[in-house]
Formats: sequence, structure tokens, C-alpha cells
Amino acid sequence: MIDPNALEGFDGRCIALPETRQLDVLAGLLERRGAQVIRCPLVSILDTPDQISVATWLKHFIHDDTVRDLILLTGEGVSRLLDAAERHYMRPAFEAKLARVRKISRGPKPGRALREIGLVSDVVSVKPTTAGVIETLATLEFVTDRVAVQLYGSEPNLPLQNALRARGLEPMPVAPYIYASEMDDVRVLDLIDTLAGGQVDAIAFTSQPQVRRLLDLAHEHGREEALRTAMAGMLIAAIGPVVADLLDSRGVHVDVVPEARYFMRPLVDAIAAKFTAP
Repeated sequence: MIDPNALEGFDGRCIALPETRQLDVLAGLLERRGAQVIRCPLVSILDTPDQISVATWLKHFIHDDTVRDLILLTGEGVSRLLDAAERHYMRPAFEAKLARVRKISRGPKPGRALREIGLVSDVVSVKPTTAGVIETLATLEFVTDRVAVQLYGSEPNLPLQNALRARGLEPMPVAPYIYASEMDDVRVLDLIDTLAGGQVDAIAFTSQPQVRRLLDLAHEHGREEALRTAMAGMLIAAIGPVVADLLDSRGVHVDVVPEARYFMRPLVDAIAAKFTAP
């Protein structure tokens, strides 16, 4: 028997999901509350093909006693580094070094990955953004000038690296994973056509690469105007301020961002609350 309260907030509304990693989890949360879901993962996450650079970084991180601080930008990065250390027979040494350094996390997600190996973040940024990390770094003292930095995707995050250098610190970056296209262009264009058809009530973005791929492909194939018109008439949800800021910078309004907790369930709750608001 279906709990009628489980349907609160959606009542058959159609939600498009470009999520990849936790697509089934997010879709299930929505469907159990009565939503119709269009699954359309736009990107996948892969280990970087440059495994030599990751292995070299791991060796330096483990053996360089001047590395006392590690900035972690994503939970995905923590998991990928642990997997890489396993492949290169360095995992015990890597975990031991992780336990010794000060771990500065961009928001709560790196901390969740650390907890899986019995560790925690020592410092969590005031906001889960690069600007939040930079703001938090300004409050910290550093005993050495070497700071390890785990990047997200292949983005070098020059604002963060430049902020470190401005304080006389030398960043030691590593990019353990890349974002790659999971779907061919035709299927992404099919999603754009579906959105333009006016039958979708909302789209929920959970990462920056989703936003870039959708908008860039629409532009490349002459569908940008149709996509923007469609999105102007639907609810746009972002899992957190990082994604919301990118949408805003690309001229897309954002209706929903969860407060404080930037995970799947709070995102679903925030969308439901918006639909049921008077």
C-alpha cells in the first residue's frame, strides 16, 4: 500500500535528471514521492589517463615531510586517490600520511569519503565553494610552504592556486579523475527536444559538467534558443551553490538550492517544497 504522504510535493510532475553517479538513488527518491523521471546522464567520471602523474604525486605526498596540509575539493577525489594508491601499492602509506596532515575540505563531501577509512576533515570551508575555501585559508596558519591540493576534474582552479601563492605557499596539485561524455550527442539533443516540448516541469543539476555539456551542445547545434526558452518555463534546481553559481553565470535562473546540506535527499525535499509553496 502506497503511503499518500510519500507523494507529497510532486503528484506526477516530470523531472529531468542529468545525474550520473547516483542516478538511481536520486530517481528513486523522486519516484517514491510520485514524480515521473526522465533519466539522461550527460557525463561520466573516469580515472585520469595520466596515472604516472598521480603515482608521482602520491610518492611526493607520502614521503615529503614538508607537506603538512591537504586541500580536498571533492569526495570523488578522495575516493579516486585511495583507489590509485591501492593500484600503485601505496595505500597503507597514503592512509597513514592522510592521518598525519591537516585535511582542509571544501564542504562536507570529502569528509564523508574520509570517514570510510576512519578519518575526518580537520577544517571545513565556510562555504562549499572555491571562494569559501580561500576565505577559510585566510584564517589558518601554515607551518610549511607546501600545500597539497586535490583538484576536481581537469580544472586547474587557478583562483585557489593563485590565492595560495599570494600567501607565499606553493600548491602541489593532483587531478585524479576526469569528466567524460557518457552519452552521444544525439541522445543529449533528444533531451533538449524533450525539454523544448514543454512536458518537463523541472530539471535538477548535480554537477557543473552537466550544465556545461547541455548548454554547450545546444549552442553547437543551433538549439540554444529553444533550450533557454524551455528552461525559462520550468523549475531549475541545483544541488548546491557551486552549480547554482555556474547556472547563474550562464544566464539560467535557479529556483531551488538546498539550505546547508548539499546532498540528494535535501535536493528532493527542496524541490518538493517549491512545488507545494503557495
